[in-house]
Amino acid sequence: MPNKLNAFSLQPPASSLVPACWRTWVEIDRAALRHNIHVAKKRTPHADMIAVLKANAYGHGMEEVAKMLASHVSYFAVASCEEALRLQRVVPKVPIMLLSAALPCEYPIIAKKKMIPTISSFEEARAFATVAPAGAPIHVMIDTGMGRLGVAAAQAVQVVHKIAKLPLTIQSFSTHLPSADDDVRGTRMQLAAFKKIVSQLQAIVPDAKVHALNSAGVLHFSKEAHCTVRVGLMLYGVSPVPTFQKLLRPVMTWKARVTLIQKLSKGATISYGKTFIAPHDLAVAILPVGYADGYPRQLSNQGACVLINGRRCPVLGRVTMDQIVVDISRAGKVSVGDEVVLLGKQKDQKIGASWLASKAGTIPWHLFAGIGERVHRCYS
Repeated sequence: MPNKLNAFSLQPPASSLVPACWRTWVEIDRAALRHNIHVAKKRTPHADMIAVLKANAYGHGMEEVAKMLASHVSYFAVASCEEALRLQRVVPKVPIMLLSAALPCEYPIIAKKKMIPTISSFEEARAFATVAPAGAPIHVMIDTGMGRLGVAAAQAVQVVHKIAKLPLTIQSFSTHLPSADDDVRGTRMQLAAFKKIVSQLQAIVPDAKVHALNSAGVLHFSKEAHCTVRVGLMLYGVSPVPTFQKLLRPVMTWKARVTLIQKLSKGATISYGKTFIAPHDLAVAILPVGYADGYPRQLSNQGACVLINGRRCPVLGRVTMDQIVVDISRAGKVSVGDEVVLLGKQKDQKIGASWLASKAGTIPWHLFAGIGERVHRCYS
């Protein structure tokens, strides 16, 4: 074996930023987050910013991210009333928009807490108006191709005419771009269609704000920005359009510690189903992270790697609920307690979110949002 394997030790590396007892954690780079919001502002300098913090700020820690961004954005956006309540405890003065449809039983708390619900029909607006104070703000979504929320584009003017007669304030109109990352022609057509609808809607509600661009839109179609834009994934340092990745700085580094080192002989099998058979003698490290932490089971036998001592160490066999096995035969000196990078940089090597997600047959949004509560967060 080329490795010099240390005896069992709980001593953390001298450079460790976290307690030795943390088994897996993410480190969030505040400067990178600020850099990314400034990139969005530079691309759309005349637009207000809506920072999307749903799904625990894409796994980055909603409350802490909100505190970092509160002075840089005009609105926050989340998926649910419950998320909004959490957010209001730490940033009570920043308006919060709900991007998903609310349940009727949530309307009273939405109204009381002055959240901005997304409305997709006159019936929704009328129901909300029965419990909301006069002038309560709402956000009306127009469906121009997403096929999820929103008033159908062909009916938008008629429906908004009716909603405008209710004792509510239409705070904003928006649409959602389903393929701004990979369909330039189709997205331009969608934006043009929405622009025509907006000109008619603003004749009804002149003061309403308008937003269509998401992260891919801000990067790819910045000249098409209305007075407001919504930024999500790009905040966290990942571009949905690969050609723009160089503009952004990844915010998250995901780490774990080596909990055990094993020597396996040629022919030994690894993990459930015995899907990996050692082709020769191996030194392996056991890491205390698995699909219960958000490390995707779909990475099993797909060529995924982690970084140890700045070397790429392949993940062997199936990812289990709480642990993975990695090959450290070429990693040099490895000890129990050493830091391992699952996502991020170590020395001159990098494991990017887009690369890792692709190995799992998924997308960075899914990867980030799946990082579980057992994974500690720390902020630098």
